[in-house]
Amino acid sequence: MHMHTRLALATAAAAALTGGLLTFAASPATAADSTKVAKADFNGDGIGDVVASAPGAYVSGHKNAGQVVVLYGSASGVTSTKRTTISQNTSGVPGTAEAGDFFGAETAYADFNGDGYDDLAVGTPDEKVGTDTNGGGLAILWGSKSGLTGKGIDVPDPSRSSHDFWGKDLAAGDFDGDGRADLVVGSSASTLYLYKGGFTTAGSYGSRTTVKPPIISGTNDDPYGPMSLTAGDVNGDGRTDLVVDGFETQTQYGWNTNYWLPGSAGGLSGSTAQALKPGIITAIGDINGDGYGDIVSGAGWDSKTSDGTPVPDSSDGGRVNVTYGSASGPAGTTGINQNTGSVPGTSEKGDSFGWDLDLGDINGDGYQDLVVSSPDEDISGVSNTGMVTVLYGSASGVNTASGTQSFAQSTAGVPGNDEKNDLFGADVKLDDVTGDGKADLVVGSYENSGNGGITYLPSNGTKITTSGSRSFGPSNVAVSTDGTPQFGALFAD
Repeated sequence: MHMHTRLALATAAAAALTGGLLTFAASPATAADSTKVAKADFNGDGIGDVVASAPGAYVSGHKNAGQVVVLYGSASGVTSTKRTTISQNTSGVPGTAEAGDFFGAETAYADFNGDGYDDLAVGTPDEKVGTDTNGGGLAILWGSKSGLTGKGIDVPDPSRSSHDFWGKDLAAGDFDGDGRADLVVGSSASTLYLYKGGFTTAGSYGSRTTVKPPIISGTNDDPYGPMSLTAGDVNGDGRTDLVVDGFETQTQYGWNTNYWLPGSAGGLSGSTAQALKPGIITAIGDINGDGYGDIVSGAGWDSKTSDGTPVPDSSDGGRVNVTYGSASGPAGTTGINQNTGSVPGTSEKGDSFGWDLDLGDINGDGYQDLVVSSPDEDISGVSNTGMVTVLYGSASGVNTASGTQSFAQSTAGVPGNDEKNDLFGADVKLDDVTGDGKADLVVGSYENSGNGGITYLPSNGTKITTSGSRSFGPSNVAVSTDGTPQFGALFAD
């Protein structure tokens, strides 16, 4: 699978490392500073909202034009009815829905205009710009009392001749600590753009600077650049830091390496980058309650490529690397796989444990908890049906000894059934979507040959439960089931 889209980028990266074991859409790691901002709230009601993209959706007959679906939280969680479905044909949205645009392939939220409602940055990385087939586009859609309505602005590529796939990677936070939301934008180039000081509804912003972490650039044919961007305060200085997942430049192989770039009064600088363990998806949150954001990166590949080449820092079946934060930044790292402690399952080749992950406080004890997906997990002979694992935080970090949970579609109380290539856990989300202060679990899948689907599993205040669970698919939220919309395979984290 090799599409020139953000959807395929992490897949291509994983394929380069694994020999092509992963063959489905990757998910973005693009939240506001997750150490401080626990949820998106587009309508200002105090309850978390979830953005589920369907970047492969048909719109007005245009294949892969793309849509985003905003699922508004409520006392009963997220449903298919309390939502807004938006495409580039929605009034106010910049651009027009066209075949192959992949609108919604990347998203990031923050209150960019300071009006008290979260806004959504939406990447359209395959947008044709002039004669540039994959020039890419970026829009910011404004939140309001009614949520997202489609009203928004265009944020054009400042150097169109130098980049492709503008907007394929996004991260929002307060990188300079001035109290205003900033936005980092990536493309096929190794250079990132940092927009500081927020945006106005007229499209202006405070300032724009460039950031150059040590990652490989790409072209229209090889869309490298960053694989994903994650924002969070790791060193506790009140400024958001950035983790860049990308191909490194120090060896002849270009293995994946992640880099931590600390925030500063001037924003971000590539010269301060510190190398981390690998992974193509990252989350940041305070797992051990010490006030510093911890970095969790998923490396869902096996220990060797298909031709037998060893892959650095890897485990058969995949692993996650947890790097704990400190006043000086990233500190000690712990690797976790399915053979660790009481983690459910067994490390088996091709499971893709760590393909996606997220952090949130499920039981309200002040420690962030971790959900990890293994969407290629085989269960009872059903290949690639998928599973998600929940690990709880504690004063000593991720607790792998007790209290662990796992969920598949064959788990009692979970809607649906284990089916081949469902890829349950194609994306995962831990957010409080009921307003009780406890994070609930939302799981995306590749259900029905790529149509996609969402499963909601609430917190009961102590743990994730199947009581009150529900699931729904694209046809329930006004997304066409023509083609492979991949609804729910991408969340704004």
